[in-house]
Amino acid sequence: MALTLASRRTTRRLAADAGLLVVAAAFVLPLAWVVLSALDPHANLRVKAPDGLTLDNFDAILTPEITFTPLLNSLILCGGATLLTVVCAALAAYPLSRFRSRFNRPFLLTILFATSLPITAIMVPVYALFVQVDLIDTMHGTIFFFAASQLPFAIWLMKNFMDGVPRELEEAAWTDGASAPQSLIRIVLPLMGPGVAVVTVFSFVMMWGNFFVPFMLLLTPDQMPASVSINDFFGNRGMVAYGQLAAFSIVYSTPVILLYVLIARRLGGGFALGGAVKG
Repeated sequence: MALTLASRRTTRRLAADAGLLVVAAAFVLPLAWVVLSALDPHANLRVKAPDGLTLDNFDAILTPEITFTPLLNSLILCGGATLLTVVCAALAAYPLSRFRSRFNRPFLLTILFATSLPITAIMVPVYALFVQVDLIDTMHGTIFFFAASQLPFAIWLMKNFMDGVPRELEEAAWTDGASAPQSLIRIVLPLMGPGVAVVTVFSFVMMWGNFFVPFMLLLTPDQMPASVSINDFFGNRGMVAYGQLAAFSIVYSTPVILLYVLIARRLGGGFALGGAVKG
C-alpha cells in the first residue's frame, strides 16, 4: 500500500515537472529564436543553430532612420508619459489614502472600471477630440493620452502602496510644521520607494510596447516610435527580414531591461519602515 502511494506521488511529481517544462519551453523558444536569428545570415521562422555567426543584421538596422530616431522618439514619449503618470498618480492617491470621504469608494470603483476599458473602444472619440483641439500628430498630445490611459491603474497601485506607510509618521511631521505636500514628498514617497518603482516600471513597459496609440495619433514618419517602426520589417507579399527583425527586437528590448536592472534593488528591498515607528 505504501509502495503504491509512493509511486502515485512520483507519477504526479513527474507529470507536474513535465507540465512545467512545457510551459518553460513556450517562453524559452521565442527568446531563443530572437537571439539565434539575430546572429544568423539566413534566418527564418525555424529555431535552429545559425548557419554562421554574423553581425550583419545589427549593422543593417543600426542607422538613424531604422533604429536611433524611433528609439529616441520612444524614450521621449514613454519617459515623459511615465513621469507624468507617476506624479499625477501620487497626487491623486494621497488624499484617497489619507482622508476618509463617502466619495472614496465610488471613485476607486470608477478607477477600477476604467482599467478594464479596451483602448480601442475610446480611440475614435479621442482621435476626433485631438483633431478639434489641434493635438493630432504632436508628441506632447500623445504623451498626455499615454499618461491618461495609464493613470487609473497607476492610481490604484499607488494608493495600495501608500496605505502601507504609517500615518503616525506624517502626524509627527505635521507637528513640526510640515504641510501635507511636504510630508508627501519627504516622508511618504521615500518610504514607499518600492511602490513607486513598481508603478514606474509597469507604466513604462505598458507604454513602450503600445503600437495602436502612436499609430493612430502620430502621422509624421519622423515622429513614430520604435513600437510602430518595427512594422517596417514586414514587407510586401509576405517577405520578412527575419534576421533584421530579430536584431531590432533585441535592441528594442534593451531600454526596458536596463530600467528594470537599475531599480531592481528597490523592487526587492521592501518598505524601509524598520525602526520608524516605536511604541
